[in-house]
Amino acid sequence: MPELLALWVKAPILKNADIIIVSKCLKHVNPELYGKITKGKVVLEYCPEQENPESYGKIASIIRSSKPRSLTVVTIDGSPHCFILQAAVNEAAYILGEKVVRKHFVVLDGKELVEITPEAIRVARYLSLVNSLIKRNPYILKELKKHSYEYNLALETNDAEIKE
Repeated sequence: MPELLALWVKAPILKNADIIIVSKCLKHVNPELYGKITKGKVVLEYCPEQENPESYGKIASIIRSSKPRSLTVVTIDGSPHCFILQAAVNEAAYILGEKVVRKHFVVLDGKELVEITPEAIRVARYLSLVNSLIKRNPYILKELKKHSYEYNLALETNDAEIKE
């Protein structure tokens, strides 16, 4: 599969295509899901840990130059590195100042594909808003406990400021 940053933005396979940008590790985390969601799409793999984290310029250039029919991004939920890719797709649409047909998904616990909204990504960038949401809705920490090894360790070591 081509890597996002290694492909020319005007590559013929991108023109008017249904593009999916996926976390590079997803094919190892859940090969069955990877095969299902990438079928029939032009697949671009990306890992912010291994590559330039400023992918939004490349994504914006692909959108401007190749006019894809749609853009889907799928990352691993809870990964701070993967979050960068979700934010980069939003940022690319912002830079272009135009509506981009796109969908955002995360893979929860390596198994479940969950669609998220561009608004969720925007809010996640503003930690003061996330903090306010947690204080108003502490039940969300019970959900976090189901998925986050980091949070569970923080609870065990009394390193969590807000507890469920």
